[in-house]
Amino acid sequence: GIPLLYGSTGEIITEKSGNLNLGIPGVMYVGGISGVIGSFIYERSLTDPSAANPVLIILIPMLCCLAGSLLMGLLYCFLTVTLRANQNVTGLAITTFGVGFGNFFGASIVKLTKSEIPSVALTNTSQFFTKSLPFADKCGWLGKVFLSYGFMTYLAIIIALVSAYVLKRTRVGLQLRAVGESPATADAAGINVTKYKYFATCIGSMIAGLGGLYYAVSYTHLTLP
Repeated sequence: GIPLLYGSTGEIITEKSGNLNLGIPGVMYVGGISGVIGSFIYERSLTDPSAANPVLIILIPMLCCLAGSLLMGLLYCFLTVTLRANQNVTGLAITTFGVGFGNFFGASIVKLTKSEIPSVALTNTSQFFTKSLPFADKCGWLGKVFLSYGFMTYLAIIIALVSAYVLKRTRVGLQLRAVGESPATADAAGINVTKYKYFATCIGSMIAGLGGLYYAVSYTHLTLP
């Protein structure tokens, strides 16, 4: 459910601005493959796999993931907000593009490994992303049920709670909801409608992209078909 939590949280933020982004699956796909590409390049650059920097091995795939999904969000906004293209058609096109993008570069990585099995296993990255909390083993069944997951599981819950608070309890959330519910009224009140649509859609896409990265590095342990 964690990839779905990332995706739905990102889409909720996007929809609050009045944008219906049906391209979220494509955004998640691009975010996931971007993170895998960054991780693959970093691991290939290591002469000694055991000497991987714990900070870099986490930051590189996450930053690549955020960059890839941000570009997808900007593309969606440019087409729908600036050029006023149909949101449904644009979203479906982005989904198709994202899946094709992921399949193309995923297959390219497999060719670079020259593996007989059509998959990529980034073992070091997977170990860091799936590592459970250090005190989970000491908490008995409670630790096994609630604390034995990678940090991205808890990050998804934190992002969802923070997003709910911002949307319901802050001035930014109020203005964002105003933009989505009545753009003309928000514009008359001095709110920059275009800026809020771009901001919300890009943030939502980045959050959704993390869901794709989570699926690649934690859920499937970085085995890419």
